[in-house]
Amino acid sequence: MLKYRVTHQLSIAYHPQTSEQVEVSNRGLKRILERTIGENRASWSYKLDDALWAFRTAYKTPIGCTPYKLVYGKACYLPIELEDKAYWAVKQANFDQTVLGDHRRIQLNELNEIRDHAYKNSLIYKEKTKRIHDF
Repeated sequence: MLKYRVTHQLSIAYHPQTSEQVEVSNRGLKRILERTIGENRASWSYKLDDALWAFRTAYKTPIGCTPYKLVYGKACYLPIELEDKAYWAVKQANFDQTVLGDHRRIQLNELNEIRDHAYKNSLIYKEKTKRIHDF
């Protein structure tokens, strides 16, 4: 190899699909678990659901809403808040099927609007971050 002036270099493959977002999310979850439980990692598995709920319902600046709202199109309610709405939901269950279909299409359109808004917010956030970094 020296004869042909070839040197070996070790490197890792670049994976553009991830763009380190998984690592950032995992770091956030780890931070939540460390603050609520401490360094005792034995009990992390018991509190993982609570940490995920806290992470998914926290406002994220890059997308301009919570990840829960981005996926489901509505705010996340606590179980206590749902008790009052249960009776209302039972009363409203006697809808006509065409009305239900129209209502569902409207909900899906609203969800698409929320996702478009989050995408635009992420582009604006990236541009601001780039300007700050390049400055």
